[in-house]
Amino acid sequence: MERSFIMIKPDGVQRNLVGEIIRRFETKGFTLVGLKLMAVPRELAEKHYDVHKDRPFFSGLVEFITSSPVIAMVWEGEGVVTSARKIIGATNPLSAELGTIRGDYGVSVGRNLIHGSDAIETAQREIKLWFSEEELTSWEPSIKSWLYE
Repeated sequence: MERSFIMIKPDGVQRNLVGEIIRRFETKGFTLVGLKLMAVPRELAEKHYDVHKDRPFFSGLVEFITSSPVIAMVWEGEGVVTSARKIIGATNPLSAELGTIRGDYGVSVGRNLIHGSDAIETAQREIKLWFSEEELTSWEPSIKSWLYE
């Protein structure tokens, strides 16, 4: 089964959207295999956003993600990376479709509520960065046979 890293950013936590965001992934049929509320250490934030380190907005990203707790999660399911990106919506909430998390709740690019891995390889890197193997649980939900052939 494919896995994806999903993070509810500080604005999503502060706006009390944690339950609503988790509900969307559960309702889709994905399996939660890792979850933690955490204050993000600066070093982890810098590693996570490393791909943007030479961009002018890098320090702002790091400051924001370390400003308040986040919810770090790993979700599992067939096609979860691509599907999660559709559930999340476009990076700019003003362009995001209604019915997506960002389209329904987002207001600005700098406060777009949620992060989701953009590719399988990215997901693998991000999961290893945010979770140890011991923090992930493999389990078989009873509804699996109702989701997959």
